[in-house]
Amino acid sequence: MASATAQRRNRTAQPRGTYGNLAYAQPAARPLERGGGQVLRPQPKVRPRERALTRPKVQVREAGQISVFAVAGFLAVGVFAVLLMLSTVQLTMVSDEVVSLRGQLSDLQSEEAKLMAQYELAFDPSTIEDRVTADGSMVKPAAGQIYTLDLSEDDSVVYYDQAQEDHGILDAARGMIDGALSYFR
Repeated sequence: MASATAQRRNRTAQPRGTYGNLAYAQPAARPLERGGGQVLRPQPKVRPRERALTRPKVQVREAGQISVFAVAGFLAVGVFAVLLMLSTVQLTMVSDEVVSLRGQLSDLQSEEAKLMAQYELAFDPSTIEDRVTADGSMVKPAAGQIYTLDLSEDDSVVYYDQAQEDHGILDAARGMIDGALSYFR
């Protein structure tokens, strides 16, 4: 059986068509010399040995002065951190105060309900009548002091000093047009 490289060579030795493009054409090869010429074969590439990396000697700079902007930045961050802590403390105090005020509000609302019940009992008409008549300062009216109004007749209204009377449909239409115009003015 032929080796894999020989098979590859046989495949590439056959002529190929160009199919209208020279990119597929046979590679140009040097013709072999007849009569004992040596066939050039490609030699495998030999990779050079990799050497261990050594770090180059570098001179180290001396530490320079501290930047004014760096100091100012660190101070600003510190100030903001302190302000954040203070605002958190204030928020906690305010929220505790809100909780205590809500407790007081619920107590006051229950007390308001009790006082409203006492107020309604204090102004009960039967209770007031009993208290006033108990003193003797107020007496019930006699039968001759009670008057009854008769409202069985129909009510009527009379307008005095009326400037003009309505003349019908034309006046109503004129009033509607005037109203619409005054709306758009």
